[in-house]
Amino acid sequence: MGILQIFTLLGALGMFLYGMNLMSSGLQKAAGDRLRGFLSAMTSNPFKGVMTGLGITTIIQSSSATTVMVVSFVNAGLLTLAQAIGVIMGANIGTTVTAWMVSWLGFKADISILAVPMMLFGFLFSNSKKDQRKNIGELIIGFSLLFLGLSFMKESVPDLRETPQVLEFVRNWSSYGFGSVLLFLAFGTILTLVLQSSSATMAITLIMLSMGWIPFEMACAMVLGENIGTTITANIAASVGNTFAKRAALSHTIFNVFGVIWALILFKPFLRIVGIITENVFGVPNPAAEGFAVTDPNSPEGTAALYGLSMLHTLFNLTNTLILVWFTKSIAKAVSWIIKAPKNQEKEVFRLQYISAGPLATPELSVEQAFEEIINFAKISKNGADYAKNAINEADSDKFEELRKKLVKYEEISDRIEYEIATFLNKVSAEEISESTSVKIKAMYKIIGELESLGDSGETLSRILSRKNIHKKEFDSESIKNLNAMADAVNATYDVMIENLIAAHKGELVEISNAYNAEDRLNTLRNNLRDSVIENIDSKGDNYQASVYFIDIINTYEQMGDFMINVSQDLERAFVRK
Repeated sequence: MGILQIFTLLGALGMFLYGMNLMSSGLQKAAGDRLRGFLSAMTSNPFKGVMTGLGITTIIQSSSATTVMVVSFVNAGLLTLAQAIGVIMGANIGTTVTAWMVSWLGFKADISILAVPMMLFGFLFSNSKKDQRKNIGELIIGFSLLFLGLSFMKESVPDLRETPQVLEFVRNWSSYGFGSVLLFLAFGTILTLVLQSSSATMAITLIMLSMGWIPFEMACAMVLGENIGTTITANIAASVGNTFAKRAALSHTIFNVFGVIWALILFKPFLRIVGIITENVFGVPNPAAEGFAVTDPNSPEGTAALYGLSMLHTLFNLTNTLILVWFTKSIAKAVSWIIKAPKNQEKEVFRLQYISAGPLATPELSVEQAFEEIINFAKISKNGADYAKNAINEADSDKFEELRKKLVKYEEISDRIEYEIATFLNKVSAEEISESTSVKIKAMYKIIGELESLGDSGETLSRILSRKNIHKKEFDSESIKNLNAMADAVNATYDVMIENLIAAHKGELVEISNAYNAEDRLNTLRNNLRDSVIENIDSKGDNYQASVYFIDIINTYEQMGDFMINVSQDLERAFVRK
């Protein structure tokens, strides 16, 4: 095997992987919002969850993307962990569609003949001004590259029958009985880890089987290994993530490892069942029969091997799901017991809740996660406003100092959250994104900037109150009452902003008159209070310095209203469908 042939093989594998990613990305861009709505609506029980995971993964051809979306929904409270486990089970079944697609279209029908002409249509669609057509163009190009890569892989793989010594060496690895099964299982696991794609490993396994390199039993062992390999990838990605991400990844591992254990215990009977089903459904030789061997990829035996391996992959995940779907709540309890929530709950509140660690899914799904985080950011910011109101009413110096420190802490928290969300959005922006997603991301940058400014405002209020106390000035009961009215108006404006954020995230924001009304009430109250204070200074000679602090506070509160109306306006420009 020459150097050029090796690089051709590796290049073909790269083309296959790139095509798979491009096709998945195009599908998710074309159907992202619909998939999200479908996922939240179709998980009321474990069986619906399984069907949802199956449907979505079949459509987007990426169980990893489905899992990432599921984790963000668990964090958002839209799915329980038990419901998420059902969806992950369905996602495992959905990945088997790829195996059938590759077996039939890539090997038997050989759609690569049409791949190059199809790329013309993909190019034409991708140059359209409409986002949806661009996404379809990306899908077509990805689909074409996937099968071109598969075709090149088949052509660049050497025929070991021309070198009997090498063929004999490879087949020797299959002569250790059950030890060979474990050996090829480990090989499938490692290969999936290296390639970061169970679909690519499945394609390589199908090629090795159809070329007669390995017997059917060893190919089946590799498929079982691929199911373990894909869970290790998910656990590595979640290892630096939040509690929910770790639990979802661990539940995926429990599901697949349990399946591999029973499949190994019943390995021979399981293969016989797969062989009988394949033989009767497709009318081909039994791939699990004694003495079965593939000598020609285009022979009936070659077809039987391909269909048999795809059947094993499907039957494994179907059987595993039918067994474990009854125990989703038990699995949820087990992973929650193994991975406990942090003891310091306050720290947990102030870390990212919805953005998962590890590799990004497609930008369309990542934007959903970032939006969940922004809504949480707004709620945390509102907590800071509550502390500011308490500080205004606190007469005890020690208790006031505690509140002042909390407001300083909240300002630091808002800085950190803004930085982490912006960093995540930078990663998303570096990917290939649609025009509508680009508009949304730009709006998100502005929104987190406004929310960070709200955090600064809380710290500003604490400094004004500290100066008042240092100079031993007091607000009279009427001033405290008016400041509370201003604080309540700010809280009401916060509620409106958060309501609009949630509506925009659900795609239900139509207009923002509620935000304009809230800001008008805040402005009117500020103007009336300011005019009243200035009038009292002129007519009654009220304490000038205390009045200055009072005006500073109501001006800061009014400025907070400006930040909040800016958020709603950004939402209106980017998320209201024209």
